[in-house]
Amino acid sequence: MNDQEIKSTPLEALHVELGGKMVPFAGWNMPVQYTSNMDEHHAVREAVGIFDISHMGQFFLRGNGAEEWLNGILSNDVSKLAIGEAQYTFILNEQGGVIDDLIIYRFGDDQIFLVVNASMIDENFAWLNDHLAEGLTLTNESDAWAGMAVQGPDAEETYAKLIPERELPKRNGIDTWEHDNQKFIVCRTGYTGEDGFEIFVSADQGPSLFKKFVNAGAKPCGLGARDSLRLEVCYPLNGSDLSPQRTPVQAGLGFFCAIDKPFIGRDILKKQKEEGLKERLVAIKYTGKGPPPRAHYGVFTKDGDQIGELSSGVFSPTLKVGIAMGYLPVEFAKIGAEVDIDVRGRKFPAKVVKKPFYKKD
Repeated sequence: MNDQEIKSTPLEALHVELGGKMVPFAGWNMPVQYTSNMDEHHAVREAVGIFDISHMGQFFLRGNGAEEWLNGILSNDVSKLAIGEAQYTFILNEQGGVIDDLIIYRFGDDQIFLVVNASMIDENFAWLNDHLAEGLTLTNESDAWAGMAVQGPDAEETYAKLIPERELPKRNGIDTWEHDNQKFIVCRTGYTGEDGFEIFVSADQGPSLFKKFVNAGAKPCGLGARDSLRLEVCYPLNGSDLSPQRTPVQAGLGFFCAIDKPFIGRDILKKQKEEGLKERLVAIKYTGKGPPPRAHYGVFTKDGDQIGELSSGVFSPTLKVGIAMGYLPVEFAKIGAEVDIDVRGRKFPAKVVKKPFYKKD
């Protein structure tokens, strides 16, 4: 992708004003950090931070039978989703591989809001439209919205300062309202392992609302902190930990796949659950010091045989050690198994550990 194809979120000018270091990510110009990854990571773990998520896609599905159709497309059981609730789920291919992971939000009987990954907006929209049932309408309204994620133990208090007239929804809940002819969507979900919420407003209102949260105490945070936060709690990244070549069962996410109902890719997942896996996604932690592990670094046995490669890796600011995830053959995927990580020709000792690396007390 060349520079002319890099897109800008409605908050780009504000990021630059706030000192954000901008980098291309998933086709978008995004802040990787403002002060440092370490500062921003700790702000979310200890207080409150705010991320621009305007690059993510926003789809709206409307029409009679929306739930029934979507339930045959997505892996999770949409019928269990009450009005005002959110659900994590997958779009799978015929081989059970992950096209995308997403969160859906049920606004009403026949209206569902979908938030998809930035790099998959066009592909998801085309794929869903190709399968769309007659009488349903799917709209891509991604360009119309600005989104921000406010995360950390002080997130609820920060919300109350700015929006005292609305109560923050419960975990995995949603709230929508209008004020001065502006629509607001608030979703109490997140990608950091902390309490928090995502808020969507019209694109032109995004910069002013982001600034209000910053003035209320939320620290602006970039992609670097977002990556280390999500990896500490073993939340997968699509395109790295999740791919069209591997299934949610292999990724340890079979809980989000309702095998008892039909959906695209279901038969492969069912077979994997019945017959067992040959490889699965594991958490790997350095047992000593070493350079930060990164995606595609080789994983070796102590005898020097390569058995896999990392799908994600980072230095953990909370644990102060290198952490990673990667797919390994099941015989090497047991907790406590000792391995070596190859970093540019040097081997660093590590071991397979229980997920997640970090858990809130």
